[in-house]
Amino acid sequence: MIEGQARRATAADADELVRLRMVMFESMDGAAVEPGEWSREAARSLRERLPEPDARTAAFVVDRPGEPGRLAACAVGAIEVRLGSPSNPAGRIGYLYNVSTDDAHRRRGYSQACVTAVLDWFRHHGVARVQLHATDHGYELYRRLGFRDVDHASMVLAL
Repeated sequence: MIEGQARRATAADADELVRLRMVMFESMDGAAVEPGEWSREAARSLRERLPEPDARTAAFVVDRPGEPGRLAACAVGAIEVRLGSPSNPAGRIGYLYNVSTDDAHRRRGYSQACVTAVLDWFRHHGVARVQLHATDHGYELYRRLGFRDVDHASMVLAL
């Protein structure tokens, strides 16, 4: 594999994917995130979902150069099937998330390689639209890849 090339993650990458998720949260909030029940559950869920070839979840990663088993960057995609619409007859919606790069490996195109691989995976599965929540760190990358701002409000309810 060429250095910096994204590959599909396997169950063996689950702990590293969760570690990079912690890096992402710290980058967003400015405070260290502690592992706990949430991180154990996230790793367990990834170990379940990633091995399935036709799964609705896939992660793509770039390995750290010269450090087998350690990841430099990642991106995760999930496919949700909703009711069809005029602009999306099959109703397939992609959600891009957990895009993260270790500080020491930034500005090398690793996140772009991972995101591009997820977008190709979405295309392969007939996904017509992809959504994400952009941080300030990733905004320009997403714009370059063709994402655009939307006019409607995004809302959330914690149950």
